[in-house]
Order: sequence, then structure tokens, then C-alpha cells
Amino acid sequence: MPIHLLPDHLINQIAAGEVVERPASVLKEVLENAMDAGSTAVEVQLEQGGVRRIRVADDGCGIPKDELPLALERHATSKIASLDDLERVGTMGFRGEALAAIAAVSRMSITSRADGAPHAWRIDADPRELAPAALNHGSVVDVADLYFNTPARRKFLKSEGTEFAHCDDVFRRVALARPDVALQLAHNGRVSHRLPSGTREARVRALLGDDFLASARAVEAESGLLRVHGFASLPAYSRSNRDAQFFYVNGRFVRDKLVTHAIREAYADILHGSRHPAYVLFLELDPFGVDVNVHPAKIEVRFRDSRAVHQFVYHALQRTLAASGAGAGVAAGEASAGSADDPAPAPASGASPYPHAPQPYQSRLAMEPAARAYYDFAASARPEPVAAESAPGRVDGFVATAFAPRPAPPNPQPGAAPAMPAGDLAPPLGFALAQLHGVYILAQNEGGLILVDMHAAHERILYERLKTLLDGTPGVQRLLIPAVFGVSRKDMLTAEEHGELLERMGFEVAPAGPEELAVRSVPALLANAPVSELVRALLAELRDFPSSEVITARRNELLATMACHGAVRANRSLTLPEMNALLREMEATERADQCNHGRPTWTALSMADLDRLFLRGR
Repeated sequence: MPIHLLPDHLINQIAAGEVVERPASVLKEVLENAMDAGSTAVEVQLEQGGVRRIRVADDGCGIPKDELPLALERHATSKIASLDDLERVGTMGFRGEALAAIAAVSRMSITSRADGAPHAWRIDADPRELAPAALNHGSVVDVADLYFNTPARRKFLKSEGTEFAHCDDVFRRVALARPDVALQLAHNGRVSHRLPSGTREARVRALLGDDFLASARAVEAESGLLRVHGFASLPAYSRSNRDAQFFYVNGRFVRDKLVTHAIREAYADILHGSRHPAYVLFLELDPFGVDVNVHPAKIEVRFRDSRAVHQFVYHALQRTLAASGAGAGVAAGEASAGSADDPAPAPASGASPYPHAPQPYQSRLAMEPAARAYYDFAASARPEPVAAESAPGRVDGFVATAFAPRPAPPNPQPGAAPAMPAGDLAPPLGFALAQLHGVYILAQNEGGLILVDMHAAHERILYERLKTLLDGTPGVQRLLIPAVFGVSRKDMLTAEEHGELLERMGFEVAPAGPEELAVRSVPALLANAPVSELVRALLAELRDFPSSEVITARRNELLATMACHGAVRANRSLTLPEMNALLREMEATERADQCNHGRPTWTALSMADLDRLFLRGR
């Protein structure tokens, strides 16, 4: 066939195949245009999952009469005018092809009243004729009978319920990004979401629920032109799928492999297996530092300095998750322990300011510096590091004999009044009361009751200590016979480029041929791992990401196993001083809220929770 120009209508239908995958794609484009128009309230109405109708009404700036025909033309936009604008896109839409593509596969009309116009105007996509219309302000985009002229495409659509679920996902993504805009979604006349404008926390609570916020930590970090903020869940709220993962770049929902890797690695030490974290995170940076023009649906981006973004997100999230609620200064449940209507009475002279303190033994333990030092948990369970040149796989060099029996604590001076620290001086996890069935520790703090899984808590403490001891240069195990294996040309170049980094990790890698590598030494802790598989995975990581977590992950797997075997076992009887020592060490340990497998190590019941349980005050 001879080369010829395609008709405009066919060009638009081809573009629709890239932009309009399903009704949710239409809703995304029209909603983003409403956000760009400066709207403060947007109403969405769907019929039959969006296949029959998608109607989006906003109160934005509107479109002037003479620009309405242009809005339906390909590559007509008000958002960019030069290459510099394209490199610093600050709006959700910018290509100017979405409305033209949608109009090519549906019956679409736009009614709009620009600011200051005497009345509104309406234009139908076919025929493109202007007519006066009634509208207070803003714009209404009405898309009916999607794919009516391309029945083959319509056959690929799913059921009404499935298509509406996809539309609901798009609506939620936009709503989370713009809490300042009031939004409403109705399907077949029934309102599904009615979201008033408000704070980001209120919007997250409305869409993800109280359970997510109760199990999440606020993330806030800033470095130069980079800022990340939002909420990230603890492992207790982990999911079996990725349906609760929302990441935004300058307000745009994206799926980025680099960022996903950074987040997953930040969770690596507290979330294992096939579970997925839940988060709502917003990354802000100079628009020049990110290219949003890499995908027709604008759901993928490319960072100009991807390594800096990866490391920034990874460290910001890791620091947030590493902070232990056990050492945060206020234990869970303390805030709800009392109320303004029922204030705690002031302590009498000489009495304890800690109203629920067990007397008198725990008071002595809490107040006497000599007793606190005497029961230092670190002294009773300090592992000894194995030498760097020790044989690979040797684990008996770590001594983790915790909870060694100790004599009685020093007695208080005669006549000393028992007292407990209160307020900021009170330990978040309080003081031990008893041991339950040799598995759990019962303790009390200012807020109420604390329950601790002693094995899980001790496992985390030992694990973090083992990592600290081995965070220096790893011991190296030289191989008697070098491991030689074939690699691709890309791997050869990666090994050459990152030779110094590989050496610092404990690998001695050198070319053995045009497409062969020889490994002469590996880190001692990984000497038993399959060398070729390990090095190939490491090179792939170095090629795609700023630094490798493979070595750390493999090392941490070994340390986690050692910590699990070294931790105190169930049915081990502990004394009160030993229990208190464990509580104090938890408060000083990062990530003490979860064990190495992602299980919680402690939970709290406030006095208000207990009162509700026993119907007190009713």
C-alpha cells in the first residue's frame, strides 16, 4: 500500500486505544482537568459502571466560548507553550489529546461558563456546534455510550461491578491527593462517597478507615528540594495485596519501580513473606527533576536523579519505622487514660504521684539508681562478636545468654518513702507485674496495662544488637577454588564500574574471559550461599538501583535465625527484675514494636479500655 495520511477521526481512535483503556481512564482524565481548573467542589455521576455515562461537574474557572471547539482538537492545551513548560509540568494534564481521544469513541458534550461570562455554552463532539446553555459556573463534561462506535473494544470491558470498582479506585486516588477539594461520587443514583474539604488526615481516615490510621505512623522528611510526607502502616496492618499503596509525585499518583523498591527495602527488616505494606506517601520535588511525559496515561515518571530519590525515600521511611513506640515517651493508651471531666486527683504529700503503682517492691526498683544499673539488661545479654576471620557459618561465637539469675536488688534505705516517676519520667512500658503462662509479661504504665510477648521482644533486641556488631567491614572468606561463571556484557560492565563497592562488601571479582567473571572471595557470613547466583543478583541490583540490599538481606536472614535461637524461649520463668530489664531494653531498641517476622511484640490496654470492658461508669 502507498504511504498516505490517516484521517483525523481514525487518528483519534488510535490515540483512544492508548489513553481510554476503560471507563476509569475517562474518569481519570476528566477529573484531573477539573483539578487543573482550580475547582473547590467536584461531583461525579456514573451509570452502569461508567459505560453508559460519566458526568463530571466542577466549579472551576470554566472555558471561554471561543476556546470550546479547540478543547476537542488534538494537541490543543492551555497548560504548556514551550519546551521549558514541558520540562516543568505542574499540572495533572498537559498533552491536550485526552478530550479528542474520548470524543472519538463516545458521545461527549461539554458545558462551561467561564468566569465573567454572561451565560454558559455547550458543545457536542459530533456535530461540533455551539449553543447557549444554563450553568451557574464551572464546567460539566458528559461522556455517554463509551465505545458505541467500536463494538470490538466494548466486548473487552468487564462486568458493571468490576468497571465501577476501577472508577472508584481512580476517584480515591484523586481524592487522597486533593483534600482541599470537596468530592462526591454517585453510581446509578446512589452516593458512594461524599467527601468534604478538610485536612489530609481526615481525607485519609475517610477513604482508608480508622484502622489504617491507628496502625500507621506519620512520615515527614525534607532534604534540600526533596520532601516526603504522609502515612506508612506498621506490619500489623500489612495486606495480602497492594490495594492500599498510594504514592504521589507532586500530587500525581504514580507507579514507579524505583520508589517501590525503596519502600520495600525500608520494610525489609520488619515485614517478611508475601505481605505488602500499606501507605499514603507524597513526594515533592522541583518539577524539573521529574519527567512526567513518559507514558500516555501519565502513571509512570522518570527521575533525573533516581539514586538520590531512592535513597531519600528509603532513609526517610526507614527512620520512621525504626522509631519504637516503646521508647516514644508516651506509651499507647496513655492519652486516653483520663479525661477533662474526670481529672486525676493530686497526690497527697509523701504519696506516690503514680496512682496505680504496685507497692512497694516495684517502687524501689524504679527509683533507686543503683537498682536500675544493677538490672541493666544490656549487661545480662550482650553477644560477643565472632572474629572476622572465623570460619564461615559459625554461629556459636555469639553468646546470647539473657536473663542470667541475679541476686536480690539493693535494699532501699530505711524510712525512704516509695515513689514512682510520673509524666515524662515514667517509662513508656511501665513496670512488670507478673508473667502469664511463661509466654507474656504483664506490666502497668501510667495509661493502663501493657502485654509483652517476651520471646518476640527479646528476639528483636538480640537481632538489632547483632546487626550493630557487624555493621563494620564484613569478614572475608577466601575461596580455595575461585568460582568462575558466565555473565552478560551488561554484568561485565557493571562489575567493572562498581569494583570498589563490591570490594567493600567483601567480594573480590575479576574478569576471567570475555564474558566470564571469577569470584575469589565473599563475605564470611555468606560463604555458604551459591556464589554465582548471589553475584548475578547483586550485579542486577547495582545496575538498577543506587545501592544493593542483597548482601544486607542475606546477612540479616542469618542474623535473624541466630537471634531467634538465642532469644528467651516460651515457658521460661522470669523474675520481676528480669522482666523489667527486658522492658527497659525494648524502650532503647529500634523497631522494638515488631519482631523479625513482623509480629507485634507488645500491645496496650488503657484504663478507659478496661473500664469499657467491665462496664464501669454505666
